[in-house]
Amino acid sequence: MAYSRDVAEVVFAKAFRRHVECPDAEVPGTNLRAVLDAYFDRHPVVRGYVLDDAGGVRKHVALFVDGDLITDRTELTDPVGEHATVHVFQALSGG
Repeated sequence: MAYSRDVAEVVFAKAFRRHVECPDAEVPGTNLRAVLDAYFDRHPVVRGYVLDDAGGVRKHVALFVDGDLITDRTELTDPVGEHATVHVFQALSGG
C-alpha cells in the first residue's frame, strides 16, 4: 500500500525476526510515535518487543532514524522525514 507523502520505511534487524514476525513496511507519520503506531496497527504483536508497558522504548532496543540514534526514548517525538528509514535493532549490552 503506497502513501502519497510522509511515508517512512520500518526495518527490523534479523535478531528480532528470530522471535517475532516483523516484516519491513512503509507506514505514514511525521514523528517516531506516529510511525511506530502505524506499524503496530498492522503488526500488533510486535509492539511488546519494542515498547515497554509505559510506551517507551525497551531497554535493550535501539532505534535509528536515517542512521541517527533517537534521542527521545520515552515520548518518541524524534522527527521522521518523508522517505526516512527507521531501523529497529536489539541493543548490545555486556561488560
